[in-house]
Amino acid sequence: MKKIKIAQIAPIWYPLPPKKYAGVERIVTALTNGLVEKGHKVTLFATGNTKTKAQLKFIRKKSLTEDKIPWADVFGELYHLSFVFKNLKNYDIAHFHTDLKTILFQDFTKTPTLYTIHHPLDKNQTIQIEILKKYQNKLNFCFLSKSAKKLYPLKIKNSWVVYNGIDLNNFSFNPSPKDYLLWVGRIEPYKGVENAILAAKIARRKLFLLGKIDKEREGYFEKKIKPHLSEKIKYLGEFDQKKLSKIYQEAQAFLYPIEWPEPFGLVMAEAQACGTPVIVFNQGSASELVIHGKTGFVVPFLNEKGEKNIQGLVEAIKNISSIKREDCRKHAEEKFSIKSMIENYEKIYYEILAKN
Repeated sequence: MKKIKIAQIAPIWYPLPPKKYAGVERIVTALTNGLVEKGHKVTLFATGNTKTKAQLKFIRKKSLTEDKIPWADVFGELYHLSFVFKNLKNYDIAHFHTDLKTILFQDFTKTPTLYTIHHPLDKNQTIQIEILKKYQNKLNFCFLSKSAKKLYPLKIKNSWVVYNGIDLNNFSFNPSPKDYLLWVGRIEPYKGVENAILAAKIARRKLFLLGKIDKEREGYFEKKIKPHLSEKIKYLGEFDQKKLSKIYQEAQAFLYPIEWPEPFGLVMAEAQACGTPVIVFNQGSASELVIHGKTGFVVPFLNEKGEKNIQGLVEAIKNISSIKREDCRKHAEEKFSIKSMIENYEKIYYEILAKN
């Protein structure tokens, strides 16, 4: 296949590669470096302190979070995007990993574009949907799962599905876990951290919690999470990839009872790569990432009374020894490798270019 000139556009909230845990940034880093290794001419639009194998272009030296810019302040993002669109000439294709504000600039470039939709669009976000409708027939969207594509409020004519990929070398298989359960994620109510705590308490199991606490969620942590911490329920903070991999490897199960339609859930793929089975509520992409009864348990979100199915989580915890850790690793290798992700994106690039 002909080698092409690709612009990869990252969000600028976190550095690339991320110092600790940031899912989108890890995916963009892996995809960009992988495309360079395959011989494509790649430019990455990110921050000036980015480490990449591609050519780097930037308008900000540091990420927005490093400069302590609050999430509600979108001016920095818009500044980044205006810089990107001014510099998109002479590329075969531009691949955006930024949010939907980006499409407002769509008419300012003739370069074919692809947007990976890393975050869902709620049907109640009426102004975003209204504007998106004006562009929907000229956009190329890639979703992270079949579920994310199905739940999207608009049907995009040109759309694909590509699962996120992980570096399997960074998440080694461990056949002999210790006796704790693990939850990893940003400390948010919809990420199911309270559900994980309750299920672990009922099952009388040790649970480790890992994840970033944004300033906006410090009050939530103090009020809803901290009172439950004990010798058995521990918050360990935010880990870098190396330390995170080790704690995945030694967990008996990864407990992830989310309460939202997660488009992918990279943590589930990472846990399985280490051989650690996943216990997850049947929300969003859960049933695509976890094979129920083989690589973990996909538990119905509500019980027969219409209440959160905490007891279902407890039963899954009790039965976790029935899952073969080798099957978890094999599933991750077959479905969630970086190699597969890069090849699938390449196919989409060529398909878009053929149409143009």
